[in-house]
Amino acid sequence: MKLSDKELEIIEILEKDARTPIDVLAKMIELPVEETEALVKKLEEANVIVQYTALVDWRKADGHEGVTAMIDVKVTPKRGVGFDEVAERIYRFPEVKSVYLMSGAYDLSVVIEGRSMADVAQFVSEKLSTLDSVISTTTHFILKKYKHDGIIFDQGDQDRRIVVAP
Repeated sequence: MKLSDKELEIIEILEKDARTPIDVLAKMIELPVEETEALVKKLEEANVIVQYTALVDWRKADGHEGVTAMIDVKVTPKRGVGFDEVAERIYRFPEVKSVYLMSGAYDLSVVIEGRSMADVAQFVSEKLSTLDSVISTTTHFILKKYKHDGIIFDQGDQDRRIVVAP
């Protein structure tokens, strides 16, 4: 889908702050509110804007103990479907948050969340590594998150957003 300059501006603004009010968004892109609403709706219906989400610092939520792991997966691609079929089998597991096709030593990068390291280990040994196409896995546990999606964590009261100059 070819996007107009105004549509690109909208998605860049909403990607940085999905809670930007429509009237503020309209002023930022210098269009009437009604036209801005129509463009946002068009982008949503075309699945250019897929979802609005919140970035949460779970360490600050008492009672939420969890572990995130990044798993490098080496697979044998299948004739006719390549990596897509095994990637789909992997992303259907509820523990899986992201799956990426990668260049380099491993084929897929899988991000999962579990309640504990034991949960992650069980997922890898009982679900992931038992898939037919999976040759090997390497699991990396995230120990501390410093920056995610342009947001810096643990800066106290300072503004956490990274502003990129045009």
